[in-house]
Amino acid sequence: MVCLPIGKAISQRAMVCLPIGKAISQRAMVCLPIGKAINDMLLESINTPRDFKKLKVHQLNLLCAELRSRIVQVVSKNGGHLASSLGAVEIITALHYCLNLPEDMIVFDVGHQAYTHKLLTGRNNRFDTLRKAGGMSGFPSHTESTYDPFTAGHSSDAVSLALGLAAGGCPKAVALIGDGSLSGGLCFEGLNNAGHLKKDILVVLNTNELSISPAVGAVSVYLNKIISQPLYNRFRESLENFVRNRLPKGRIILKLADKFEKELKGFFVPGMLFEELGFRYFGPLDGHNLGLLIPTLKNILTFKGPILLHVFTKKGRGYPPSENDPVSFHSAAPFDIASGRPLNISSIESYTDVFGRKMVELAKVNKNIVAITAAMPEGTGLAQFRDKYPDRFYDAGIAEAHAVCFAVGLAKKGRRPVVAVYSTFLQRAYDQLIESVGLQNLPVALCLDRAGVSGEDGVTHQGIFDLAYLRSIPNLVVMAPHSADELEAMLEFAVNLDKPCAIRYPRSQIVKPAKSQSANIELGKAEVLQEGKALAIIAIGAMVSPALEAAALLKKENLDACVVNGRFVKPLDKELFVRLSAEFKYLVTVEDGILDGGFGSSVLELLNRPVLRLGFPCEFIEHGKRDWLLEKYGLDAKGIAQSINGLYKA
Repeated sequence: MVCLPIGKAISQRAMVCLPIGKAISQRAMVCLPIGKAINDMLLESINTPRDFKKLKVHQLNLLCAELRSRIVQVVSKNGGHLASSLGAVEIITALHYCLNLPEDMIVFDVGHQAYTHKLLTGRNNRFDTLRKAGGMSGFPSHTESTYDPFTAGHSSDAVSLALGLAAGGCPKAVALIGDGSLSGGLCFEGLNNAGHLKKDILVVLNTNELSISPAVGAVSVYLNKIISQPLYNRFRESLENFVRNRLPKGRIILKLADKFEKELKGFFVPGMLFEELGFRYFGPLDGHNLGLLIPTLKNILTFKGPILLHVFTKKGRGYPPSENDPVSFHSAAPFDIASGRPLNISSIESYTDVFGRKMVELAKVNKNIVAITAAMPEGTGLAQFRDKYPDRFYDAGIAEAHAVCFAVGLAKKGRRPVVAVYSTFLQRAYDQLIESVGLQNLPVALCLDRAGVSGEDGVTHQGIFDLAYLRSIPNLVVMAPHSADELEAMLEFAVNLDKPCAIRYPRSQIVKPAKSQSANIELGKAEVLQEGKALAIIAIGAMVSPALEAAALLKKENLDACVVNGRFVKPLDKELFVRLSAEFKYLVTVEDGILDGGFGSSVLELLNRPVLRLGFPCEFIEHGKRDWLLEKYGLDAKGIAQSINGLYKA
């Protein structure tokens, strides 16, 4: 092992190690301290991909070690997607080395693995601001860099986007996708169309921990070296022309030869699916071996038509805690580098925790309850349910549209399906919400985690559109709890309701109710939390607590506010809201969703009178901590009180 101490004395034990040289089996390693400041190193001299094209492959291995060190250093402080980013260091470095960016373009599927891309495209000096308000996005962003053709954050669309680039004239369009992307139907739609159009597109399929025997792996590497060589392909093209034009029955011979090559590749490598879709398949290759990746990429980038390069990598590569627990380090909170342990561990439950615990309790009583998620059992709180009731738990993969349709089928046969999904990802199933959930009118419960602003993940993950798009769907009941007790009550109400319904709740710790209130849920009934004489504030979900705090601030200014917990976005409590409209000159609604078509709009439509509506504008909200964003948009207690004061000063 070759260890390179860098800069100051090394006190950290965590190290990043990379193999040097070309052979996969070589044991020589480059080791760098993880998380230490890197001074006068290769990474510091790179501002564009062109800056490192003159480096040799063994220097690129050292660069990759520096990249890993930088990524771990920043993510340990700011949080972020660590395991996937560490696993993709070499393949992204190889692509940048072989392509001519930004004329050529890389489209990232999801984009949570793109930290290396950011560091190699002139953003190293700002990388410390990753995921901070006003700083760099945690995902590719077209507003951040010309090297990011698209803002990414959702899965399975990279092939379609890259194909559009190729058809539009991009010299080399590359889609970098993961095995999870293939569980989304849109990815297959793109692959199918790419094989039909025959445009010059390269799809790099990165699978994690692919099981491949040494014998098959060696043959696969050997075959791919042969079939990617320019000499082989020039010979193949010349031979095809000769056979087609000079020999009797030449076309028949070519078909037989092509069939033989496919059968040979199909025997040794798992690429026949892509061959049948119209791609030339290469792989699987070690996605951490630059000595193998770079010459292969240089060769296949000269080919015409759709190409698929299959690589296998290890999530969390180079940082042992992440390698050993890639699930926990998928989206990591700030952590101690030496131990890998989170820096801030709260004993306060989150809405996700409460949901997961209540699901297990309900399932014990009701044997018909089943749980469905789209590749997010831990993130949605269903891990305990999965472990307790594995025969009643379904992970649909990154396929929200399928998950929703699947739930409707289960409901038709008497099950009580609960679909747990992030608010922003349910958008991917909008057609199914209308055609399958609303139209069939079957008892499916949709539980939307990360509703409202979700924080540092930014524009692609803010769940601010759900109230607006859900309330437009016939037959769908829409609820939002403001406390732990209310979430539990709504979930119990939902699994016993003979209609489809949705419950949405934020990514935050549980807020305890200000007063002991009844958690009994009645369809379409709101709850008056505090009587008042000057005005009425009708808040929904997570906005109830700041509304109560705002009322306390207004009380000091002799404005006595009635505060209502709306509970239901659909159906509204018409009787109560009409009474409030008659009683108060000023009505205020507060929501943590967009104002266009949201909760306040539904109240406005019902009453047909002026209503002060507080919420988010209909725009994409930048990344930042949830509390900071609420304050910025006037949705904290102080901001709500100030807006209401403005009514009286106008």
